[in-house]
Order: sequence, then structure tokens, then C-alpha cells
Amino acid sequence: MYHCVEHCEDDNFAYAGEQFADIQMLRYKVNGLEALTQRQHTLIWHLAEAALWGRDILWHQNCRYNLPIRRLFEHIFRSYKGDRTSAGFKAFELYLKRMWFSNGIHHHYACDKFQPDFSREYLLELMRQTDVEGAHSDIFADTLHTNDLPQTLDELLEAVFNPQLHAKRVNQAEGEDLLLSSACNYYDDTITQSEAEAFYEQAKSKYLDSIEQSQDDGYSKGPVMLGMNSKLVRANDGSLQEKMWVEDGMYGPAIKKIVAHLQAACDFAENEQQRDVISKLVEFYRTGNLRTFDIYTILWVAETQSRVDFTNGFTEVYGDPLGLKASWEGYVNFTDPVATERTERISREAQWFEDHSPVDARFKKKKCCGVSAKVINAALLGGDLYPASAIGINLPNNDWVRSTYGSKSVTIGNLTHAYDMAAQSSGFREEFIDDAETLQWIKKYGDKCDDLHTDLHECLGHGSGQMLPGVDLDALKAYGSTIEEARADLFALYYLADKKLVELELLPDEEAYKANYYSYLLNGLLTQLVRIEPGRNIEEAHMRNRSLIAHWVLDNYPHALQLVTNADGKTFLRIHSYSLLRDAFGALLAEIQRVKSEGDFDAARELVERYGVTVDAKLHEEVLARYKKLHLSPYKGFINPRYETVSDDKGHILSITPHYDESFTEQQLRYSKDYSC
Repeated sequence: MYHCVEHCEDDNFAYAGEQFADIQMLRYKVNGLEALTQRQHTLIWHLAEAALWGRDILWHQNCRYNLPIRRLFEHIFRSYKGDRTSAGFKAFELYLKRMWFSNGIHHHYACDKFQPDFSREYLLELMRQTDVEGAHSDIFADTLHTNDLPQTLDELLEAVFNPQLHAKRVNQAEGEDLLLSSACNYYDDTITQSEAEAFYEQAKSKYLDSIEQSQDDGYSKGPVMLGMNSKLVRANDGSLQEKMWVEDGMYGPAIKKIVAHLQAACDFAENEQQRDVISKLVEFYRTGNLRTFDIYTILWVAETQSRVDFTNGFTEVYGDPLGLKASWEGYVNFTDPVATERTERISREAQWFEDHSPVDARFKKKKCCGVSAKVINAALLGGDLYPASAIGINLPNNDWVRSTYGSKSVTIGNLTHAYDMAAQSSGFREEFIDDAETLQWIKKYGDKCDDLHTDLHECLGHGSGQMLPGVDLDALKAYGSTIEEARADLFALYYLADKKLVELELLPDEEAYKANYYSYLLNGLLTQLVRIEPGRNIEEAHMRNRSLIAHWVLDNYPHALQLVTNADGKTFLRIHSYSLLRDAFGALLAEIQRVKSEGDFDAARELVERYGVTVDAKLHEEVLARYKKLHLSPYKGFINPRYETVSDDKGHILSITPHYDESFTEQQLRYSKDYSC
């Protein structure tokens, strides 16, 4: 069911757009582009093209059926001449839009496979009317050199309509084989969890033996992120081996396009350091050498002078149930110098925050180095950051690089602004907050505190603390991502209530933090449940993190807060002591940091499984019913601007101009046409 939504406008710019299923599309405005130079415009354009050429890589990583199913559905959508207003075709179109949004046939957040609201017979009829057999070679073309695509239409139909087949993209349920029960395409579908874990344990031993013998390249050495840029496959003799994602290997055709635009971008780099960063990334794409990747990240962290910046490559590991393989993502941005002054104030005080942390002294860094932070405007989102995007990012993910050389943290200002503008007058807060004083507090300070929470989480939280010597970076296994997100959130929560933020003029007074405390706990205990289907538990790492924190505090600090039910049967949050809440966040931060620093797998499993996973069915039913009456969408995503270039008679780009006239459907069809090998 589609329905229009009221535009919320700022300077006549429409941020809120189309709604479908559980999704609302937003637009973000690329403010400040006009102040950049011709060279910066050209740099952004080439980096944006490089970010778009990785699109099909992510689709294939998410499930090996994704690309041919998308091609099949897009062929039908473009070719069908029948009644496009019928209930059947509208259901078909809805499935296609959900697939576009999630980069595949599984929900982007919940990871459950979509169930079509049209029949197999109806799809077969659409296929007959659009000559799918004539398009067979295009639908099943192995354009990424993967050698693992299905080859028959029957296989695609089974993947779409059989609810038991490939039911979860990423399964995190305790007690199940996480690989055999996950549809993500990072491992051959016959490889078990124990086989994969044993393979990489052996690979770590070989790597540690060889690293001491490696040539000195001028940089510190540490454990590389083994497996991050490969698929683990079973050879004909039954042994396991890696298929590398490199220019002359798997994903080669797309990587060649990415490399070509990265090389073109080098000619317009803002300084020699940025040119070195891009060149080293090109070298990594060509060789797949993980030591080269570490050097690239070291160079990228150190390059802080350029106005334009980017990420491009295999980055986050949330899509792998074992937390090893990295999904492809890319985005292009440029600094907002006024807003960045806020994050710089935080990053300059990194050592003070580390020294005053409530964690055990053994787990504190003696010297915080290289913490850079800024507020940026996104120029384009790609891969795993599109259409749904993070609003704050901290990289690199390699702990030893972060500890030795530092990290870059960003808050994406024009995305948070788009969220804020689209949320005006939604009625959401009024439905779930029944205390007038708290509601006013959140309306007054909520957005400011939320931005500051993101800054603290990304700028300092992820970069805080240290591992004990000899602890395996992957010791927490499937629970590692949840523990790491909880650690960064708790760091932010603990320091939001510190008078240091008032002294730094980041908060107006020492009470403002209460807005974030209430909103965060409300989300962890109640409102994030709107993102979960009835009867399901929590699977996604960020949601598990918020649930873990909120329920641990509720269980261990009952005098600080409680859930109450009013006469109408509605549940609300009551906070009795904000000072006790800060004590609770500090205590849990100390334990979470211990768990990570010591690699205490059993404690990680206990915390996550006890507090982060289970959903109260009755409370869930109530929250869903209340939310449904608001006619809101629990998930938001973005439509990229469409860039128009102005060039001289020699083809040199003079400027780029963003246009916001493209619909979600138009953009997806254009990307499939222009950015598929």
C-alpha cells in the first residue's frame, strides 16, 4: 500500500518523500557545494562515480540470488505493457522497491526474507508477457566474475517464494550454525561455522609466523583483518580456500571501474598526502594484500587537511555472522567548517576523557593519538551506506591501527538535518512520552543532545580503551559487534552528564543531558520494537546493543527507572534518578570494556543473550498497535542527488550541480542501467 506524505519544507526543499512498506524515503540537501573550487568539484565527481560502481558488489555479497532476481524484476517492470494499476502489479512493484531499498531480497535491518504478496502464477504470467526467456542471458550474466550465480528461472522462483529457503540474510540465533543458517554470500553454502572458524584460526597462526619475517615498510605492524576481502569457498578436493575480491579476480569488472575513477581522482587531489591515500587504495584493489590495506588506512587517518574526503571499499562486518567479511561501501563528503568546530572541541580533549573514564586503569590508553573529528555534508552515498545510511562513522575498524595511529570520526550533518526536518509534527514523541515536563525538555534539547551523543560515540567511544596484550581481536566472535557498539554508546551516555561538556560550551547547562538519557532508554526499552516483526527476537547488533544497555539498567538499578502502565493500558517510562542512571552507565561501561579488553567470550554471550535479544511479546504487541495509529515508517532512507556536470570544450569538468528531481524508482533503474558491468 502506497500513500503520499506531507512535505516538510525548509527553504522550499522537500525532505520527506514517498512511503512504502515500513520505509520512508528522504532527500538530503548538499549545502556548501557552491563554495568549493573547480578541482574539488571534479574530485567529488570522480569519487562519486567510484562509489556508485560498487553497487552490484554489495548485492552479490548479501545473497547470491540477489542480482539475477533484481534483473528479472527490473526487466519485467520496464517491459510490462499490461495493467500496472492492478493489485497484483502493485504488489510486484512493492516487492521490487523493498528489494531496491535493502540491496537484496532480505530486509536491510531485520534480515528476514521478504514474502511476496503476489502468487507464483502471477509472476509467471508477467514473465510470459515480457519475454523473460529472451532476456535469459542478461538476467544470469556473471558480470562480476563470481562463478556462483544460479542459472535457471526455477531457482529464482524458489528463492522468492519458498519461505524456508534462505530465510535469514544474517542469523545470530544462539545454538544454530550461523553460516549454514545465513543467506549472506561470504562463504560457500556447504561450509560450516566450525570449519570457517578453524580455517581462520590456522590462518592467524601462519600470519603471525610470517609477519616477523616481512620487510620493514616504515610502519608499525599488527594483526591484519584476515578474511575481510574474500569469499571462503570449498575446492574440488574438499579443502577450503579464499577467492579474493581484487581487480583481476572476483568482482574484478566492477573493481576496474572503481579503480579507473580513483586514478582519475588522483589528478585532482587536494594535496600530496591525499594523492598517496588514493594511490595506496588502488594498490590494495589490485593486489588484495591486507598489509597494503593497513597502510592505506594509516595514510587515510593521517590525511586531515583536505576539505573533500571519502571512503571506498570493504568496510563493515555486520553482514557476516562471524564478523570477519566486510561489506562494500562508499561515500563522498566535504567538511562543514562551522559545525566541525564542535567536534574538534571534543577530539582535543580525548586524553582527558580517557583518563577520567570509569573503566579499570589496565584498559585505558596511556596516550590517545590521532583522534580527528569533523561534521561533514554527504555528497553521495553508495554501497552499504545507501539507501539506508549511518549518521555517524568512525574508521578504521582495525583496533591496532586505531590504537597506534588514531581514527577519523564524522557526523553527517546534512543527513541528521534531513531526519530532523522530516520528523517535525510526527506525533511520535507525544504518543510515547506522557510527562509534559520531559516532553518539553526533549523538544528543547533533544536534537542537540542526540548530535552530541553521536559525536561522543564516534569521535571518542570507539577509539577509547585498549586490548590486553595477547588477546585475540576476534575473541568475542558473533557477539563482538554488539559489545563494541554498547561500549561506544555507554561512553557517550556516561560523558553526556559530565559538566566538562558545559565547560566546553557543548551543552547549555548541566541538566540538558536528561533529554538524551530519557530518549535513549525509551528507545531501548520500547520504541525500537516497532522495527521488529511480531514473534521475532532482536537480531541486529545496534538494536541488541540498545536493548542490552536499557534492560541491564532496568534490572540492576530499579530505583533509577521503571516502566509503568496508565489507566488506558499504555506503557511509559518513568525516570526517578538521573544521577543513578549515570552511575549505572559507568558501571556497565566498566564491565563491557573489561569483556572486550580481556576477550571474555562467556561474559559477552551472557550479557547479549540475557539483555539484548529477547522481546516481551505482550509489550511488543502494545507498542506496534500504538505506532500503527501514527501512520509513520520505522525506517528511513535517502535518495541521492543527481549530478549534472558542466564541462569545457576539452571535456574538463568546470562544475557539478546537484538536482533533486529524481524519484526513488527512477534512480534505481538508472543505477542498474549505468553502473552494472
